[in-house]
Amino acid sequence: MVHQREVGKDTESFGHALKYCLREDPDVIFVGEMRDIETMRFALTAAETGHLLLSTLHTNSAVSSIERIIDVFPSAQHRQIRTQLAATMEAIFSQALLPGTGGGLVLAVEVLTATPAVRAMIRDGREHEIYGSIQTGQKYGMQTFNMSLARLVKSGEVRRSVALSYTRNSEELKRMLEEKEVKNSPQR
Repeated sequence: MVHQREVGKDTESFGHALKYCLREDPDVIFVGEMRDIETMRFALTAAETGHLLLSTLHTNSAVSSIERIIDVFPSAQHRQIRTQLAATMEAIFSQALLPGTGGGLVLAVEVLTATPAVRAMIRDGREHEIYGSIQTGQKYGMQTFNMSLARLVKSGEVRRSVALSYTRNSEELKRMLEEKEVKNSPQR
């Protein structure tokens, strides 16, 4: 059974809805977008109490999502928020829809999963190290946005020029595309 609450109609704010939602013993909570400190605070509380909480943020990477959540709070609370986030986060998906070679849109996605190492980086304020964990965390289901773009170019789903216009690190993507071409070229 799904109970939906619309801000402005059924409830005054996301935070207000979350506060009362917890009283109904939900299995899963979906917050359309975490825009303010009140919503983020209640989202962390809901996650800490064992509820699966899914939400969206307008950021361009998994790391920037973590930074956005932390930075919304006053600096005096950053340590507490890092601890809460490290304990409750399971994964972050950062996605973009790109024009496909055959028309339509194709999904490119960065995936960060909360391994013990990633949790420690969040807790200790070492967000700058998380990208490296994503790069090497394929066995945990992780991939960088550039890995996704390279895969889409190699499979022919997206043009190289399109991928290069969407990347945040064109030099890294170019290297990946060159490596992929060499690795996948026929042996002579």
